[in-house]
Amino acid sequence: MMLNSTSSTSSYFVLEAYLHVGTLRYLLFMLTAVIYMFILISNTSLIVVICMNRSLHEPMYVFLCSLFVNELYGSTGLFPFLLLQILSDVHTVSRPLCFLQIFCLYTYANVEFCNLAVMSYDRYLAICCPLQYNTRMTVNKAVTFIIVLWVYSSVKCLVTLSLTIRLPLCGNVLNNLYCNNYLIVKLACSDTTVNNIYGLFGVLITVLVPLLPILFSYTKILQVCFSGSKQTRQKAVSTCAPHLVSLLNFSFGCLFEIMQSRFNMTNLPKVLRLILSLYFSVLQFLLNPVMFRMQMSKLRNACVELFNVAVMSYDRYLAVCCPLHC
Repeated sequence: MMLNSTSSTSSYFVLEAYLHVGTLRYLLFMLTAVIYMFILISNTSLIVVICMNRSLHEPMYVFLCSLFVNELYGSTGLFPFLLLQILSDVHTVSRPLCFLQIFCLYTYANVEFCNLAVMSYDRYLAICCPLQYNTRMTVNKAVTFIIVLWVYSSVKCLVTLSLTIRLPLCGNVLNNLYCNNYLIVKLACSDTTVNNIYGLFGVLITVLVPLLPILFSYTKILQVCFSGSKQTRQKAVSTCAPHLVSLLNFSFGCLFEIMQSRFNMTNLPKVLRLILSLYFSVLQFLLNPVMFRMQMSKLRNACVELFNVAVMSYDRYLAVCCPLHC
């Protein structure tokens, strides 16, 4: 199915990484669907809790709300596509849909890094400058930060796509489970120097822009922890631990994806590469809602309170509307 002409005009790409698993694909489809439903329900419920509970209308929870919205956005760019491909006998994707998926996933990655960076700065202000926190970080400033990082990430990814779409291609086979910008660039018949330079520049910007505030914030937080009281250390650990775990998991996942697309990793078994790729891609969507809900007591208590209100409302509905069935 690969096109070998000097300039491919194919309207689709072939995804070569999918394995033929026979009837096992129905089990994989069910598992993937359950994971996706859990991601949708858990992230949506947390967004609703934060929006409805006025006590959570604080900068930290505004950033968390943006993070959960991004998990919904990124998972929707990946999971419906995977579900269709799992059931399909022919693993192809149209060019417009492929570029749309690249935009969604690349924007998601940029927003995730930037959101985590802003959250680290917020934790620095809360722990190191508690008396100035309410003036230096307000809800309006948090919303401004979120708008800027979403716009910045979208523009950056649009530039990447515009450079790729213009390229004439000499093939249409992608050795991946989903669309990847650099794998498409490698199929180009023409000179890709501009794409490669901007790609490396984009990776550096994606990493360095969030990394600087993260390193600054945690350096200051560690200084306060070592010189502060036991209570200060406990507060820092309880508020920073989920953020650090999320950051490290996402960083390792992105690093593996970059290495897999830019370097020859054929020495690793194909099944292992697929498992690692999906593990790091899927885990972040699952990790954030579960971890932040469990580790942050205020958010956890708000979720329990909302659940109790929902149960009481349903019980009241049954008592009033269905008295004979109670």
